Amino acid sequence: MNIAPGKKIYFLSDFHLGVPDYESSLVREKKVVAFLESIRHDAAEIFIVGDMFDFWYEYKTVVPKGYTRLLGKLAAITDSGIPIHFFMGNHDMWMNGYFEKELNIPVYHEPQIFEYSGKEFYIGHGDGLGPGDHKYKFLKKIFRSKTCKWFFGQLHPTWGIGIANYFSRKSRIKTMQSDKKFLGEDKEWLIIYCREVLAKKHYDFFIFGHRHFPMDYTLNNKSRYINLGDWIRDFTYAVFDGSDMQLKKWEN
Repeated sequence: MNIAPGKKIYFLSDFHLGVPDYESSLVREKKVVAFLESIRHDAAEIFIVGDMFDFWYEYKTVVPKGYTRLLGKLAAITDSGIPIHFFMGNHDMWMNGYFEKELNIPVYHEPQIFEYSGKEFYIGHGDGLGPGDHKYKFLKKIFRSKTCKWFFGQLHPTWGIGIANYFSRKSRIKTMQSDKKFLGEDKEWLIIYCREVLAKKHYDFFIFGHRHFPMDYTLNNKSRYINLGDWIRDFTYAVFDGSDMQLKKWEN
């Protein structure tokens, strides 16, 4: 796809709506909605790269309460003809057709490859990629299994969502401080992963979330790794205009 003159591709991730409480989450939700409205005039496509919610589970006839402003805005954008892509994160992995049916938004469970204006993009949330973190990778397989999803679905939403929110918030509080610094290229597992992929095939841009640390890192003279940061404290996003990619902070 060639991007039309004056149009742009936008990337953002990790809103974690729902944490740490309703009031502060609502402030962030309104900020995300305002940003989405501000880019409608020149957005060719929009990528939301995971962890939109701090927890999300689609029961057969029930979805979690709240987030009506954001969901309504997403529906309005896709209804206007602007495609939105969503990548499942580790906090909102239990999706089952709601976004596709109600919002006309495709949901990707694994990294995907896209091409715009002759540039190749390798895009994913970023969880479970690269070396190490074997405990999480094992748990991820269990949590994403049909059996686990079925058993969780048998819980009443009051119990199920309550338990999930408790553990989700504990996880976010635990990792909030450790996300704040660059660990070095030999310890940044997504940089290691990008280099492993590049050894087999060239991509111009690797776009990930999950890390909660905004980063524009040069992998070689033709490839860059962009981490999108988050919308908890950074309010950062990436934008591609057909030739140049920039990591920016939204001030509002």
